[in-house]
Amino acid sequence: MQSHHNLTSLLDDTVERRAQGSVAALFDVDNTLLPGVASEVRFFRFLWRRGLVGWSELSRSVAWLAGHVPPFSLHSLREQKVYLTGKRPADIESCAREFCQAEMIGKLSLQGRARLDAHRQAGHQLILVTGAPDFLIVPLAEFLGVSTVFAAKPEQRNSVYTGALIPPLPYGGGKRELILAHAHGMGLDLAGSYAYGDSPGDRDILELVGYPLVVNPIRGMARTARRLGWPVTTWE
Repeated sequence: MQSHHNLTSLLDDTVERRAQGSVAALFDVDNTLLPGVASEVRFFRFLWRRGLVGWSELSRSVAWLAGHVPPFSLHSLREQKVYLTGKRPADIESCAREFCQAEMIGKLSLQGRARLDAHRQAGHQLILVTGAPDFLIVPLAEFLGVSTVFAAKPEQRNSVYTGALIPPLPYGGGKRELILAHAHGMGLDLAGSYAYGDSPGDRDILELVGYPLVVNPIRGMARTARRLGWPVTTWE
């Protein structure tokens, strides 16, 4: 695995790599570009304060988690958005844009934004790839000037959310599937590309590229990075 490049060398490699294929920079969002508590958890609190979710949604979410094996696993929460069931997309999307302005943009990592800008200057294709719902990530991507987004897509039926997600889920192997298909269609040079992530759910995209960087590692990712020889950093 090639060693990680600094901001200056991102620019230096551009001409050489363009001859081989387009270079991409893949960014996870939660706890990477946006340090701390997951955006969807913060958004649930935001909806709670506005009375759009309450004890009914919370109890149904807990019941859903408790009924799966292993109980209360994070993966079950990623698969099913029980709190959205029966909600009108227009209402949720409106709140999500307000939430993004109020509670996401100001909490973005300064180092993460600098890295995004360095890749932009180098002419790299910027991609956000995250398990967070698309209604949270699209307005954030618009603010950051990122045109390619892979995020969780809540299923709609009869003009309301069902609570289910449309596969493939952009987490773990699903991220790999989405990025490989995109890379094939766009002629991306993954060996010359970059990826940034914090958790085991990002390992698949970190393994795809020549320049992985583990940011704010959680759930054993610091140990994984040491074993695989990947650099680790902290973005605040």
